[in-house]
Amino acid sequence: MATVADAHDFWGTIGARIGLIRRNYRVAPGLYAIGSATPQSPVLVTANYKLSFDALRLRLGGVDAWILVVDTRGINVWCAAGKGTFSSEEVIESVQRYQLNEVVHHRELIVPQLAAPGVAAQVVKKRSGWSVLFGPIRSADIPRYLQANKTADQTMREVSFTLQERLVLIPVELFLLGKPLVLLLLGGFLLSGIGPYIFSFQAAWHSGLAFLYSTGLGIFSGAVLTPLFLPWLPFRQFWLKGILTALPVLAAASVWTSSLTGLGQIALALWAVAISSYLAMNFTGSTPFTSPSGVEKEMRLGLPVQAFTALTACTLWVARAFIF
Repeated sequence: MATVADAHDFWGTIGARIGLIRRNYRVAPGLYAIGSATPQSPVLVTANYKLSFDALRLRLGGVDAWILVVDTRGINVWCAAGKGTFSSEEVIESVQRYQLNEVVHHRELIVPQLAAPGVAAQVVKKRSGWSVLFGPIRSADIPRYLQANKTADQTMREVSFTLQERLVLIPVELFLLGKPLVLLLLGGFLLSGIGPYIFSFQAAWHSGLAFLYSTGLGIFSGAVLTPLFLPWLPFRQFWLKGILTALPVLAAASVWTSSLTGLGQIALALWAVAISSYLAMNFTGSTPFTSPSGVEKEMRLGLPVQAFTALTACTLWVARAFIF
């Protein structure tokens, strides 16, 4: 197995990063040899999501090892551990299915630390005879971890969420907006044409552009500004962070929509806030700042507020055409 990326890996990574092939970007589960792997070489366990697999193998240049790829249904390590597809049972089944006992003489599996929520070391040991060592968080630290006799220092155990790591999330979020955005804009143009004259295509076009602009501002503040400034934004819950990042851009909206009535400007401001808050909340599953129970609690609080704000915005947007 090569430890250097080729053109297929490069374009596949781009496609996965922007969300184009994210759901189907996977490798076949199984046992892969890296370098000149021998029966004494370490066994590294990972998910069959290809970005997870590549993140590991491309860091193993000059290392002789085995990679045991478990079937996580094409989900990355962290998410798969939370969803139960990177589990003790899956690791045990993979050890047995790929006859690891006949290939490797030792009985140690190096499992990603982020898989710990789904993998119980004592269960794997009891049912398969294989010991589980939880390796470092970042695959880039694997060579150093192996050189240190499988010992992880404090830096290998610490979760980071740097600007670069946050920037990677933005393209996927924007790509996934494609279909919903078309429907939102279509609905916005239809609402923009409603008035005393029943419906006007001219009004739909003129006011619809303002609605489009407001939607764009909401997307920019929620899907771009929120992850960029995440560590410095107050409030623990992301839907509140999204409201906060929307406030500065509303000044720009008021300038561009100055030809509208006050009611229309209020409607567009509320619409941008609702969009921003909702998109900001989407990042709860991509950061180390949240937990499953915390996300559920946040959604129970945030979604009703977002829905009410969006509904109020649409109501005021239609009402403004009937107020002279």
